[in-house]
Amino acid sequence: MAASKAQVAATQGEEGGEGSRSRAGSVSYGDSKDCILEPLSLPESPRGPTVSEVSPSVPCIFCEEHFPIGEQDKLLKHMVIEHKIVIADVKLVADFQRYILYWRKRFTEQPVTDFCSVIRINSTAPLEEQDNYFLLCDVLPEDRILREELQKQRLKEILEQQQQERNDNSFRGTCMFCNEEFLGNRSVLLNHMAREHAFNIGLPDNIVNCNEFLCVLQKKLDNLQCLYCEKTFRDKNTLKDHMRKKQHRRINPKNREYDRFYVINYLELGKSWEEVQLEDDRELLDHQEDEWSDWEEHPVSAVCLFCEKQAETIEKLYDHMEDAHEFDLLKIKSKLGLNFYQQVKLVNFIRRQMHQCRCYGCHVKFKSKAELKTHMEEAKHASLLPERKTWDQPLYYFPTYENDTLLCTLSDSESDLTAPKQNGNIAIISEDTSKLHALKQSSILNELLPHECLKN
Repeated sequence: MAASKAQVAATQGEEGGEGSRSRAGSVSYGDSKDCILEPLSLPESPRGPTVSEVSPSVPCIFCEEHFPIGEQDKLLKHMVIEHKIVIADVKLVADFQRYILYWRKRFTEQPVTDFCSVIRINSTAPLEEQDNYFLLCDVLPEDRILREELQKQRLKEILEQQQQERNDNSFRGTCMFCNEEFLGNRSVLLNHMAREHAFNIGLPDNIVNCNEFLCVLQKKLDNLQCLYCEKTFRDKNTLKDHMRKKQHRRINPKNREYDRFYVINYLELGKSWEEVQLEDDRELLDHQEDEWSDWEEHPVSAVCLFCEKQAETIEKLYDHMEDAHEFDLLKIKSKLGLNFYQQVKLVNFIRRQMHQCRCYGCHVKFKSKAELKTHMEEAKHASLLPERKTWDQPLYYFPTYENDTLLCTLSDSESDLTAPKQNGNIAIISEDTSKLHALKQSSILNELLPHECLKN
């Protein structure tokens, strides 16, 4: 339940006012220079560099500005600043260029408010300081259908490309480990590397854009980088010994750079190969008896608000923040009476201040997060929260980091966290009923029942 709330928290806010398609203007809340407009991510497993390609440009939905398709984030930032429009779940759009061109045409036919949810920012300020932002997402049936059609079209193109590569007998490639050259079908080279060098990147029929894939791998080896752990070594012989001894002659499955070379990642909208594999496993177990004892919960791996510390459970993370930073989120929640959405805003506020290297206790800005962390620990400013009106703003419904797992663990009740710490046997001591008159005068019921009931 908490996870679903976290997903919709960003769309909560006041709706009102007529939509505006103004191309000028900036965010009126606070200092516009402090706005976080680019997507952020908390630290995860290391990822390899992406391969830059020369790509066609994509126009803005509202104006004549164009951006290379490889600089998608700059276009999104431009539309937020200049036109106050946000596109949800951009990563799930199969063809970003066609998606933008479609909505560019539709917005010339009807007002933006016919398609987008309107979110009023800084709603408690005077009317002239308020701003309306527009959210375009797949809650709109037309947007959902468009995303599904783009996904189907991309899958069709990928399957055609894969079939062409399957039938191509003019392939020419060199083994990355012994420099032997192979001519004919691509499967000859891939099978050779799997058989002779124990380097298996999967069945040839499961791979698409094979030439580009091999070029990416070869470039990493030329840069003396291990394909699995992605560490860099001083020379080629050291790299070869490392990959042989550590059995690292394989690619890193957590590196999303490789996803585009496997057909399985194009099968369903918004699903990776890992999710598809899990679904396949569940189908094989349909005929077996369900046993809840086999179910295991995946660790949350939430990140601390003030440092890079990650914890396997939310209880351990709370204990770390209390011990290392003297910040007790549960105590603050209880003391201030925060509901779920207020907790979301508080967490996003703190994340944003830490990202901008600003102490929210004394409002001093530092050059680095390390200096800020040292200052907050020495001055004990982590627990020195500003007034509620500073952070309890609709602006902080939007997550500062896209992958902030902590938001999914928040709860309306403390029972989820405190219940496991209680003992199963709780002693209950009854009141002494031998002296009813004295009991009537001192009982706690006097605070709960009306005086008329006690008199009777």
